[in-house]
Amino acid sequence: MLGVWTPDQIRAAEQQLFARTPEPVVMRRAAHAVAVHTARVLTEVTDGVAGRRVALLVGAGNNGGDALWAGAFLRRRGVGVTAVLLAPEKAHPAGLAALRRAGGRAVPAEGASADTSGIGAEAADAVERADVVIDGIVGLSARGSLRPTAAELVRRVAVPVVAVDLPSGVDPVTGAVDGPVVQADLTVTFGGRKPCHVLGAGAVCSGEVEVVDIGLDDHLPAPELRVLQPAEIGADWPVPGPTDDKYSQGVVGVAAGSATYPGAAVLASGAAVQATAGMVRYAGPAADVVRSRWPEVVATGSVGDAGRVQAWAVGPGIGLGASGRDVLQHVLESGRPVCADADSITLLANDPTLWDARDPDVPLVLTPHAGEFARLTGQELGPDRVAAAREVAARFDAVVLLKGNTTIIAAPDGRVLVNDAQHAWLATAGSGDVLTGLIGALLASGVEPWLACGYAAHVHSLAGDLAAHGETDDPAEPGAPIGASALLEAVPLAIRKIRRAALA
Repeated sequence: MLGVWTPDQIRAAEQQLFARTPEPVVMRRAAHAVAVHTARVLTEVTDGVAGRRVALLVGAGNNGGDALWAGAFLRRRGVGVTAVLLAPEKAHPAGLAALRRAGGRAVPAEGASADTSGIGAEAADAVERADVVIDGIVGLSARGSLRPTAAELVRRVAVPVVAVDLPSGVDPVTGAVDGPVVQADLTVTFGGRKPCHVLGAGAVCSGEVEVVDIGLDDHLPAPELRVLQPAEIGADWPVPGPTDDKYSQGVVGVAAGSATYPGAAVLASGAAVQATAGMVRYAGPAADVVRSRWPEVVATGSVGDAGRVQAWAVGPGIGLGASGRDVLQHVLESGRPVCADADSITLLANDPTLWDARDPDVPLVLTPHAGEFARLTGQELGPDRVAAAREVAARFDAVVLLKGNTTIIAAPDGRVLVNDAQHAWLATAGSGDVLTGLIGALLASGVEPWLACGYAAHVHSLAGDLAAHGETDDPAEPGAPIGASALLEAVPLAIRKIRRAALA
């Protein structure tokens, strides 16, 4: 897993590092890494380094200092470097002196304006003629969007941007964006990823993220968040072994859909079939439709007739009436792990007595989207989605998978996984039904619920990407919108891809 640390954790680790390594030395390490990666970007976009132009957008504080020192290193490699100072009186003194000694220029952001924007002519020229721009406007202590002068400078950028530590304007803790922001092509960060690199709009604005070791590793605590990697998911994904049979691989029960709306039943059952090679038992009024689409599914008309299962996936399309309530109550009373989605969540919100049917020692997974979260908790989902998921997981003693382009998976003990889809192809009706079936199958196979949700979320988003790009399997090619049926068909492709990563 990749670790993700909060700004407070990083700052505390830095203070421990500074006790044995002078802060200026650490800054130069960080700045040198920014310069190296900027030179790589220059080479990629211009086929060279010497003679190219780099503009530094420099704010107050250490992030600006990192940018200035990086400019000094680049200047020594023959790059023309101009620092645009957003707060000249607060620019990092040592970094500014180093840049000037190396032959770089520094100009104020504001001054004699070429137009009505207030941006100085030299500053505008530096940004507009640059081959690459380095963003050193604000650091981990900043909050809120870019101020007008910085926003105007950023608006003029038409070349790749390398951000120092984080793209300016992104909230470091939540990844939220509420105004003008830097859209980086590459973010060079130090010691470890921060929440803004993996959450929401921040993940998009960060672009490619390079983590540089500046000596913090020995001082970092346990990470606040974790990101699963394809190889570890592929290595642990349940596949049949020589001694397995259909029962030993896990039998999952699916309670979904209705006679009028059988699609949820077909999608959730199909996802469970595609996820593992065990057995799927469907229970509900769409039995005939499910059986005709997935003949390998053992389909019955009610949960009472379903037979023995190792886990349940329940909720999509069961309705909010008495029959839906009875289905959910039966499943919760079964003593088996449950993935409760869609109508199940609304039923639990509407009727708190349903919670009494659950054995608190048996795992429960809740998979709300923002609207279902609001119904379940009685309050709207705010910008801090991690804190919200944690609070609900602790309150209900359940694993909570909070849906979104960035999926948050919180365990009752406070552990959090993050899965950033990096695309929006999953925004289609029935997508959540597929995810429910995947989670249910993994629970039945014995995968720990928190990890089961993380594995399923990753394969779900990967399948969406593969389905959108078709046979090319090339994310550089333009994708096309997909339906949930195409997503479902791509699940085996996604599983093969993660298993291939595990064997690489």
